[in-house]
Amino acid sequence: MPSHLSADRPAAQPPGRGSVDALISQTRRLKGDMDAVRRDAEGDGSDHPRGRWQRALYDLALHQLNDLDEHLAQLRDGPPPAAAPLEPAAPPWGSLLSRVGSAEWNLLTDEASWSGELYQILGRDPDAPPLTLDEMPSLVLDEDRPKLTAMVTNCLVDARPIDGEFRIARRDGDVRTVHMMGEPVLDTDGSTASMWAVLRDVSELRRSQRVVSETRDSLHHQRQAAQTEHRLAVELQEAVLPPWRGSLRLPHRGPRTLDLAAHHLPASMNTLIGGDWYDALELTGGETLLSVGDLTGHGVGVTSNMTMLLGAVRGMAMAGAPPGQLMVWLNQLLDATVQPALGSAVCCRYRPGTRTLVWAQAGHPAPLLFRDGTGHALAAPDGVLLGATSGAVYGQAEETLEVGDLLLLHTDGLVPGHTGTAAVNLLLDLAPRLAGNRTAEDCVRTVVQEFGEGAREDNACLLVAKVTS
Repeated sequence: MPSHLSADRPAAQPPGRGSVDALISQTRRLKGDMDAVRRDAEGDGSDHPRGRWQRALYDLALHQLNDLDEHLAQLRDGPPPAAAPLEPAAPPWGSLLSRVGSAEWNLLTDEASWSGELYQILGRDPDAPPLTLDEMPSLVLDEDRPKLTAMVTNCLVDARPIDGEFRIARRDGDVRTVHMMGEPVLDTDGSTASMWAVLRDVSELRRSQRVVSETRDSLHHQRQAAQTEHRLAVELQEAVLPPWRGSLRLPHRGPRTLDLAAHHLPASMNTLIGGDWYDALELTGGETLLSVGDLTGHGVGVTSNMTMLLGAVRGMAMAGAPPGQLMVWLNQLLDATVQPALGSAVCCRYRPGTRTLVWAQAGHPAPLLFRDGTGHALAAPDGVLLGATSGAVYGQAEETLEVGDLLLLHTDGLVPGHTGTAAVNLLLDLAPRLAGNRTAEDCVRTVVQEFGEGAREDNACLLVAKVTS
């Protein structure tokens, strides 16, 4: 970079006023657009780490646009009047900018000259003489003095440009961050005659950048915590609950009467493990318990509640409780917990000797029955009281199945973007395709291929039972 004292070089010509005015207009339009977007983002009042990080970035961008606006205006208007008797010429890259001061230290005469802006930045009395290079470190924080000394030494001895930051302590106690850029000025024999520099107060810019960094770190830590909780929940589920993939394998003490398969579909967003479950258990006498349901909430806490619930369901079923009575007792059990976990469930008991399905539901989609290429939802049992409190009566219904029948149990949310009757109708539309599937696993694969690829707001479970004999 050439010296600003070089006499054999023409002075740099300022840019055309019209072109700078156009840049100023563009910058101010962008500031207005940015400010409107920031106000919209702040309107939701969110205190989520991601929201704080976004607001910090908006503030940082506006700081930089404000600086750009001021700098372009100074570039258009030219340097302000000199505020010190030995005002140095402007540095070669442009005029004196807002919040930017300039200085020159003459090594031959030991004179120093500062601009008025530099006095303001450093918090010095404008009537006081400028500090020499030897006196400058007295303004700098102790831990940053070696950095300033190294920059000045490299400039004067090795003719290296200065480009670095350090912190100063002003007389009013305020600590500011200053960015310094400069070069040595060489005399005719190549030795260093003086050094000039420009210094800019970048305290607000660095503060905004720290806010962005801190909010980004907070968001990162929150994500890590969520991922850790998700991993712990998965490990807990894998330890005490049925697997979320593959076939449900029963011991089959007697002849095989049901072909079973199930699948868990996780939420497409980074949601913690939810309280959806499926389960199958072979009971005494060759009967089979099938259940699907969900608890409200996410994370390790709901997983613990689900463990308790499944243990209770299995225990009551093993004791011979029919589905309707099981729902009553389960409802009483949940009401008796310190933190009741409201949810929904469907419970089925299959008797292979008569191919009879006895089932009850509590606020849950009814099982779907597919036969000969068509399907329908089983009629809800009489006497079902949804959302009932302790002492409620849950009705139960019976359905006689046939060899080849396909029973589909599922939680809400299996069909993304659809609930209730709309979701059921879409599942029933798969009847012709399911009729061509040989195994329960093939049927599960068909459903997952149809509804498992789209965006999913919550977890879902699917259980398929095919009557084989």
